Amino acid sequence: MAFVSNIRRILGGSSSASSILQSQLVSIRCNTTLTSPKLFISGLSRLTTDEKLKEAFSPFGQIVDAKIVTDRATGRSKGFGFVTYASIEEADKAREGMYAKMLDGWVIFVDPAKPRETRPPPQQQQEPSETGFRTNKTIGWCG
Repeated sequence: MAFVSNIRRILGGSSSASSILQSQLVSIRCNTTLTSPKLFISGLSRLTTDEKLKEAFSPFGQIVDAKIVTDRATGRSKGFGFVTYASIEEADKAREGMYAKMLDGWVIFVDPAKPRETRPPPQQQQEPSETGFRTNKTIGWCG
């Protein structure tokens, strides 16, 4: 948005020119086609709940799931979430309609959700040797 404000200053603060430029920037970002009805929502307020997210996105179609990602330790929102629609067309309408809109006082951004990357399985802990020490690959010997 800093880019848009710089262009607005160059154009002399013309609101029509800045709105045209902003709509072109939004259309460039939303130019990708959806392959899944799942959307990634970023820029959420820490106070936004699953219910508020579902309520904000419900005018665009039938919502299957609306979930805000929370921190495991504190239970607080991490500031992003996911909304899943019944069809790709509904998700596309929601992406165009809700991109750069205000929700709970914060500007949110709506993008297609990427598939979750597979993580390698956790490494097993080594048993201590008969001396009570174990080898740590990054440090050396640990006691």
